[in-house]
Amino acid sequence: MNAPDGSPLLSVARLTKAYPGVQALDAVDFEVRPGEVHALVGENGAGKSTLVRILAGLARPDGGALLLDGQPYAPRSKSEAEALGIRIVMQELNSIAHLSIAENIFLGRLPHCLGVIRAGKLHAQARAIMNEVGLGELDPALSVERLSVGQQQMVEIAAALSEACRILILDEPTASLTATETDLLFARIDRLRGRGTAVIYISHRMEEIKRIADRVTILRDGRRIATAQAGGLSTEEIIRLMVGREVGQVQKAPGAGSGAAALRVVNLGRGERVREVSFEAHYGEILGFAGLIGSGRTELMRAIFGADLPERGHIFLHGSARPARIRSPRDAVRQGLAFLTEDRKNQGLFLPASIRMNLSISTLKTLTRFGLIDGLAETALARRAIGQFSIKCASPEQPVGALSGGNQQKVVIARWLAKSADILIFDEPTRGIDVGARFEIHRLLFELAERHKAVIVVSSDLLELMAICDRIAVMSLSRLAGIVSRAEWSREKIMALALSEHLHGNKGAASENACA
Repeated sequence: MNAPDGSPLLSVARLTKAYPGVQALDAVDFEVRPGEVHALVGENGAGKSTLVRILAGLARPDGGALLLDGQPYAPRSKSEAEALGIRIVMQELNSIAHLSIAENIFLGRLPHCLGVIRAGKLHAQARAIMNEVGLGELDPALSVERLSVGQQQMVEIAAALSEACRILILDEPTASLTATETDLLFARIDRLRGRGTAVIYISHRMEEIKRIADRVTILRDGRRIATAQAGGLSTEEIIRLMVGREVGQVQKAPGAGSGAAALRVVNLGRGERVREVSFEAHYGEILGFAGLIGSGRTELMRAIFGADLPERGHIFLHGSARPARIRSPRDAVRQGLAFLTEDRKNQGLFLPASIRMNLSISTLKTLTRFGLIDGLAETALARRAIGQFSIKCASPEQPVGALSGGNQQKVVIARWLAKSADILIFDEPTRGIDVGARFEIHRLLFELAERHKAVIVVSSDLLELMAICDRIAVMSLSRLAGIVSRAEWSREKIMALALSEHLHGNKGAASENACA
């Protein structure tokens, strides 16, 4: 696409920002024009989120100048930026869990009469915007805490799109979305572009950048490396500028995963969220799980791991003929399972604690002697993980909550890979991970399979699953619609399976299970 002509709507000159031990931004220049989609790309820790947080009034720069419509711009808060027409949807979820979908969308703008909220009008307004982003099957009165991570992401996008804005900032908006939901979002972005709204779009998915962006700015180590027409750069050139080196994708070798069954699930069920699911995962294979948002993928994995207790069915481990007793995650870990949750912020990390503590928490038994933790061994483990995963931080003692979202994800992955487990479940393992680190994660998954581990990967990125998996199981409305092997699959076949339960006219089940 060709970038719109005209003067910049927003200009940034020599912007700087430092945190303890990290120069997040180093004299960055940046501009965005009316009606353009301007992609902002770079590795984790490159400065992308810091830049947009400053633009949205969530952080203050140390130096530099900002102009909005040629006038000095220095927002001191998010609300001040929003008053000037700049809205942001952050990578990390910020919805209020106990409030309803409608209340989250129109928070601060609830329709009322004499102080009483007009629920009918609120829900009607919410349903209109929900239909536009693919949440039409949900009840606007449903509390956000009952939604999946992907659905919560769409609620935050709906909130941003519910009010007119001049600049919309989207930070990894599709990280937990499937292709169908992404298409709906892109259609809405096209309408915004047509009305002259500028969109700053952060993503690690190169195919999205090529598809939707007019221009792309590449950051590396807090510096602007290049700004160019998106159509004028190949994917390989963008990646090389991002990481400063050549990066090649590793493809899964066909024919792997012929080992015995490490995990056998028989008629597993939990309410209407997981309905009579049966499958096997073998030693030495990577088994993928695909499906639309709300299909029950995460709920199935949580039931297997004991985070949510199943009500029906059985789980068999390591070839045993006797069902395993898994009543809690602790039981699962003791029996050789590991689970990387998709919600790293609330379920995967101790945000105020150090990187060192977060990395060692799952292996403390091996680091403890006579009831005392070996501090030197714990620090050595942390330093190895930081080096192996290129975690950008000031030191192992830095609070993990101070890291970028992508670097937080690396900490969670590194923690589980340090744990000796035979069955590893990864729910959205590359969510928020930059392209260079994504290939490193894929390589690690292959190595685990080669070491005869059973690896299960849940991902909303179908291309990722097709690149790394031996087989792909497809969920549809809380049921397992089918399992396809590498020799059988195609994008069309997998999407047909993902939609199969929806196409059977099961409207009642659809509305009941949309919150799964």
